[in-house]
Amino acid sequence: MHYLSFENEIKELESKIKEIQNFSKEKGIDLSLEIEKMENEINSKLKDIYSNLTPWQKNMVSRHPQRPYTLDYIEKMVTDFQELHGDRLFRDDPALVCGIGKIGEQAFMIIGHQRGRDVKENLYRNFGMANPEGYRKALRVMKMAERFKLPVLTLIDTAGAYPGLEAEEHGQGEAIARNLLEMAGLKTQIISVIIGEGGSGGALALGVGDRVLMLSNSTYSVISPEGCAAILFKDSSKAETAAIALKIDSENLENIGIIDGIIEEPIGGAHRDYDATSKALKNKILDTLKELKQLSIEELKDARYKKYRSYGEYKEI
Repeated sequence: MHYLSFENEIKELESKIKEIQNFSKEKGIDLSLEIEKMENEINSKLKDIYSNLTPWQKNMVSRHPQRPYTLDYIEKMVTDFQELHGDRLFRDDPALVCGIGKIGEQAFMIIGHQRGRDVKENLYRNFGMANPEGYRKALRVMKMAERFKLPVLTLIDTAGAYPGLEAEEHGQGEAIARNLLEMAGLKTQIISVIIGEGGSGGALALGVGDRVLMLSNSTYSVISPEGCAAILFKDSSKAETAAIALKIDSENLENIGIIDGIIEEPIGGAHRDYDATSKALKNKILDTLKELKQLSIEELKDARYKKYRSYGEYKEI
C-alpha cells in the first residue's frame, strides 16, 4: 500500500498488524481478537481522516498511484467490452480507451482516460495525457454512439491534454474545441464521471455531459494547484493555498453548480476497495441514465444547452 503524508498513523497500525499476523503464524498463537481490535481502530481513524480532508489532500488522493483507472472499472462493471482503436486520421492513442460494452443490461459507448501502473505502462499510456488523435478517436466513437442510439459514458482522469510540440503541431486545441462543439449537440445521452484528476482542457474535452458526476475524492479544475500557484503567487509551494481558492473538490463544485452529483467512495478512498467503488459507480450511472431517458432527444439537447449557458455570474457596472 502506498501511503499519503496524512496517513502515517494508518501506516504504523497496518505495519503492526502484519507483524502480529506473522508472529501468530510462526508461534501458532491465536491473536485474532487483537488483530480485529486494531482493524477497527484503523477503520475509525480512516473514517475520521477521510471525512475531514482539505481540497489539497483530496487532490493527493485523486492522484493516488493505486487508485482505480478506467480499465479497472471496465473490468469490474462492464460485460462484453470491445475496445475500438484509432481516429481514422493518424493513429491510435493508448491514453484514451474507447469501446462498447454493457453495464447491467444497457449497452454503452465508453470512453476514458487510462494511466499506467509502472514506468513502462505510463510511457505507453503517456501518463493518461491524450494527444489530438485520442480526442478525435473519442469523437469518432461518440458519433458512432449517436448513429446506433447508444448512451455515452466518459470516465475522466487526466492531469490535462498532452502539451508537447507534436501534439500542438497536430492540432491539440482544435481537437479539444471540436469535441466541446460536437458533444454540445450530440443526439444521445452523455454521462461524464470524474474518477480521479479532472485537469484542464484534457478533462473538458470529455466533460460536456448531460450529467457530470464526481467520485467524492476526485478533483476537477481548469489548472493544477501547482500551476495556479506558480502563475499567481510565483511560488509552486503554495499549491495548498491555490487548491482552496480553486475549489477543486467535489463538495465545492456541487455547491456552485458545476457538477450534478457526488458518488461516495468507501472509507479510506477508492484505492482501498475497487469492488465497492465500482458498485456505487455502476448504480449511479444506471440511475442517471434512467432519469435522462425520460427526455426526448430535443429536450435533452435543449437542457444541455441551458445547463452550460447558465455557468458563471457577472455584474454590470
